[in-house]
Amino acid sequence: MNLPDTLLGEGWYWAAWLAWLLFFAHSIWRAPWLRLRESALMNLWLGMIVLLVLIWSLKAGVKPGLSMHLLGATVFTLSFGPRLAFIGLSLVAAAVTFNTDGGWFSYAANTLLTAGVGVGLSQLFYRLLDKVLPRHFFVYIFVNGFFGAAVTVIGVGFVISTLLALAGIYEWDYLFTEYFPYFLLLGFAEAWLSGMVMTLFIVYRPGWVMTFDDERYLANK
Repeated sequence: MNLPDTLLGEGWYWAAWLAWLLFFAHSIWRAPWLRLRESALMNLWLGMIVLLVLIWSLKAGVKPGLSMHLLGATVFTLSFGPRLAFIGLSLVAAAVTFNTDGGWFSYAANTLLTAGVGVGLSQLFYRLLDKVLPRHFFVYIFVNGFFGAAVTVIGVGFVISTLLALAGIYEWDYLFTEYFPYFLLLGFAEAWLSGMVMTLFIVYRPGWVMTFDDERYLANK
């Protein structure tokens, strides 16, 4: 997502800044910072930020505001929880904005539409399925890691398309026939990459995944 500073009205952008500041301040206050006291986890958190800066910089789009890229929100959320994930992805968005000479007035809106919606959907999906599905290793990998990542990206695309339509920037028909369908393909790619990363983490470094517990998912299996 790459909204320029002049695409939406000022009211949209000021509202986005207010919402982002509230969410960011709450995340800073409530984040499990003790988890980053381990040097390996701190390096992982910082490494994911650097990697996602590169990934987010590789985006495709043909019109202002209609760009897309891989997200990484599901891996970040499952590994570090929603608050550290939101902080990390906010830093990713800031680095991408700085490196691409993007508009800072639209930074909060872009961050909320990618990091905010992405982390929120990832956490919601994980919480809901954790209550209704069996706590099994393969359920965690394939449902949360693969399917959850796809649903998150598709959900982000739906929210972006709906916002641009409601703001009157593009027509509903154009957005949902020429733009949103590409998020279905992007979701497939996100699912495979996120699923593979989560599989490697859980098999070789389960301590890196905050939401995975051996006693819950591997006991009596």
